[in-house]
Amino acid sequence: MEEEKQEKSFVVKDKRMFSESGEQRQPEPQKPEAPPKASEEPKARPSEEKAAAEEDQLLPEVNFFNFILSLSTSVMFHFGDFPDPVSHETQKNLPAAKQTIDILSMLKDKTKGNLDNHEKSLLDEILFELKMRYVKETS
Repeated sequence: MEEEKQEKSFVVKDKRMFSESGEQRQPEPQKPEAPPKASEEPKARPSEEKAAAEEDQLLPEVNFFNFILSLSTSVMFHFGDFPDPVSHETQKNLPAAKQTIDILSMLKDKTKGNLDNHEKSLLDEILFELKMRYVKETS
């Protein structure tokens, strides 16, 4: 029965710099890396890299301030303040607006004590304005 079970063996290589007797070992010659396989994707062309770099320059900096503004803009979109960029129609989606307001409230609770005064006041003011607007929209 033991003969039927053949375990895969493994090789242990001692990569220590010194032998057990304390003598320095000679480093093993390193094998050259295998050439890239044909299945791997080729590197981006210079024109594609340039286009990607230009796109990165157009995007705003990623920080807490811009993140909060992005979420508040999303709420205003759900209030129907501006049209959908694809369909060019304005639609109200109050459940989605409420959910995003709740996300902002959760962020306020979870970041309590970790924000500077500017970030805290921004979040407080935006939350107040959006909550008042939600009450107005649902009344």
